[in-house]
Amino acid sequence: MHALFALFYLQASGGFGNLGLLLPVLLIGMVLLTAIPNQRKQKKWNEMLEKLKAGDRVATTGGIRGVIVSLKDDAVVVRTQPDGVKIEFLKSAIASVTTEEEAEK
Repeated sequence: MHALFALFYLQASGGFGNLGLLLPVLLIGMVLLTAIPNQRKQKKWNEMLEKLKAGDRVATTGGIRGVIVSLKDDAVVVRTQPDGVKIEFLKSAIASVTTEEEAEK
């Protein structure tokens, strides 16, 4: 935090010269460059959650794998192997979906 104040002090006192004018623009650019990929990743994940259907093989963020048995508004019921135990998870806990083609490989 102290470094940030020192940076603004140097900028205000003219210690950076022309770099002081460019620095805020560079900082905003860096923020945008990190935010855009995260937005794309979030959008792709939301689309995956919308396309969930019974029979999809899924993995949760906790590492549990299984097959979706049924869907509710904000939850899914997943059957795990080998005992066929059914567990209900929030849709937001689904980390990935494995399609039938990927499962056969």
